[in-house]
Amino acid sequence: MNKATWVRLEYDKVKDKLVSYTVSPAGRLLAERHEPSTNFRQVAAWQQETEEADGLLGSGASIPLSAMEGIDPFLMLLGKGRIYNEQELELLSVWLTSVVQMKKYMNSKREIAPTIAAYAESMYDCPELREEINRSIRYGLITDQASADLAFIRRHIYASEDKIQKKMELALSKYRSALQEPVISKRHGRFVIAVKRELRKQVLGTVWDESASGQTLFVEPMDVADLQVELQQWKTEEERERTVVLARLSELAESFSHELFQNVEAMASFDFITARAKLSRSFEGKKIKLSTQPVIRLVAARHPLLGKNAVPLYAELGFGWRQLIITGPNTGGKTITLKTIGLFVLMVQSGLLVPAEEGSEIGIFQQVIADVGDGQSLEQSLSTFSSHITVLKEMLQLASPHSLLLLDELAAGTDPAEGIALSIALLEQLLKRGALAVATTHFNEIKAFAARTVGCQNGKMAFDIDTLKPLYRLEIGEAGNSHAFAIARRYGLPEEVMLRAEKLLERKEGIRTNEHGTHEEVRTFREVAMKGERVETALETKAGSVESDPKQVKASPKAFLKGDAVWIYPLNRMGVVYRPADERGHVIVQVQGQKFTFNHKRMKLYIPKAELYPDDQYDLDIVFETKENRKVRKLLNRKHVEGLTIETPEEKL
Repeated sequence: MNKATWVRLEYDKVKDKLVSYTVSPAGRLLAERHEPSTNFRQVAAWQQETEEADGLLGSGASIPLSAMEGIDPFLMLLGKGRIYNEQELELLSVWLTSVVQMKKYMNSKREIAPTIAAYAESMYDCPELREEINRSIRYGLITDQASADLAFIRRHIYASEDKIQKKMELALSKYRSALQEPVISKRHGRFVIAVKRELRKQVLGTVWDESASGQTLFVEPMDVADLQVELQQWKTEEERERTVVLARLSELAESFSHELFQNVEAMASFDFITARAKLSRSFEGKKIKLSTQPVIRLVAARHPLLGKNAVPLYAELGFGWRQLIITGPNTGGKTITLKTIGLFVLMVQSGLLVPAEEGSEIGIFQQVIADVGDGQSLEQSLSTFSSHITVLKEMLQLASPHSLLLLDELAAGTDPAEGIALSIALLEQLLKRGALAVATTHFNEIKAFAARTVGCQNGKMAFDIDTLKPLYRLEIGEAGNSHAFAIARRYGLPEEVMLRAEKLLERKEGIRTNEHGTHEEVRTFREVAMKGERVETALETKAGSVESDPKQVKASPKAFLKGDAVWIYPLNRMGVVYRPADERGHVIVQVQGQKFTFNHKRMKLYIPKAELYPDDQYDLDIVFETKENRKVRKLLNRKHVEGLTIETPEEKL
């Protein structure tokens, strides 16, 4: 998969959010290493896990995940002969308790999450280890129950301390006059009394410390010196036995190393799966249909990083067409549409739920490559156009029926004529290779290519011409306009400049029309039809040389005749009258081989029949019926053929 594309489509931002939802270092590591998969079974399994975790979170129950603090360092030292201290072993016991809680929780949620609940079966309670640690260590200290020898030693320590306490109390009475204060304290592990410096000679014993002012000396009376030595000996024995106990517990923990590592993996997986569910819930993601074919259908899809204010996107690719050419004004949402389509594919192949409605469907793509943004690279000394070419070269190398290619602003960054020719050649090549492609453009030539090419489809970003505001809504089936002049006026460009621009545009379009007319005037419309070519295309070509503005031709609805070319305002394109207006004013017109019904008020005469057909006896069946139907009708006029029928498309309202 193309990782540069991940950044262009902002997949890296989605991953950062995913990582932020993990609670453990091991879970975080899984999220950081996670990448979209091209394996259908793997993706389906991830999707199932995320959906089940989403169900658990939705049920209101809190999943008992463990942060596993300190567990990774603990396990890294297993097998290296380390003797763990009381705090480390107690931390292990607490973590094992969380494992027990997770197993119990998942066992109770089998109906909601059967798949991930089964993963808990791979976790180990380790009751022997857990119980032994709990018996031997409490509140970070080794208990007397940790071993018989330790209990024996501590009894002697308690007895020695009791004897010393009594001796010290006698010393307080005996040396009362020499004391700074009548208290017993400890210095360097020895029991001492506070003696005034000037009366030091009255108290026989060893000085272990003095006060900050030097006026008080802390003296161990000679009467308790032997008892103190005995106590220190028992303390040394206690420390030796403590080491024995910790070594035994550490060895026991090491014997469960396989189980402990298995528990970490399982707990990390639960953490990672839950993080995917939390992320999906943050933008109300849903599990959509995962197709075995490389197709895309998005129903009310919202970009996950734009929140609830994102305008729902309806898009389709791989069913009726393999290329979608999106047009419309700048800031109209073309680029975000590209990003949404590409990002949804990456998210689905990462096992994430996506914010789209029922009916959405996405297949598995081996390659997702996006050319979004100007791509200019100062480090590599690449211009905008050069960087585009670099990406386009990669697209051509990897293009296949299982590739999704996203191209923003086709023909940009170079001479328009050359850029348009290069773009159309590229689209033709991608179509030959069966790759799915979505491209944005402002150029009419590329729109025309999509309109006349099988496997391509035009789409436009909706625009409110009254308010001059983009609606950020993709409408498939029709090319859009840039609305550059209207937007320029809205933002205050001088009228003198605007009028001059409009004149220049008219001159440019007139030259194109004349050239087109000259090229086509040697071929009549009837000749085109007789050769079986697309009638509407030929009609539009001829119409372009006759009249460029449908609003200038006016006629009453009664004047509509079969064969007249009319401009249909709801479709913003031309059609041919198939059946004149009935008593209710409804006219049936043919557009690209399909019959539609519109009221006569919603259309204007474009080119009269008389200008299109030189011969009054011209057979209009050539216009309205397919070549196959005409052959069948001719055959049926001669004889009856069993099972042979003529299929006529249904009229659309």
